[in-house]
Amino acid sequence: MRRLFFAALFNQIRILWPIFSGVLIVMVGAGAVVGWIEGWGIGESLYFTFVTGLTIGYGDLAPKSTIARILFVPIGLCGIILTGLVAAVSVQALDAAGRTRTERDDLTDIRS
Repeated sequence: MRRLFFAALFNQIRILWPIFSGVLIVMVGAGAVVGWIEGWGIGESLYFTFVTGLTIGYGDLAPKSTIARILFVPIGLCGIILTGLVAAVSVQALDAAGRTRTERDDLTDIRS
């Protein structure tokens, strides 16, 4: 079952890769710009981007300038889209693995 799930998962990721990569590029790009504006290093910028994008928000880093705060709105929206895509792909992979296993079990029952 696990092998069927991962095969279906990688198939779904392959199909949706252009969307995943576009969302990630927007998030990382905007995060790098905000990090540059705020004077953060690349590690801090990526950390803050994904903490914000995944709506965790620890509060240990916060942008001070208005433009940086405005740029983090699309990062948050992209993070919500990314989380939804990951959940949808996982559910689709579970469904496909379950259907494949059921079909195999049905074929086994018919042959015996």
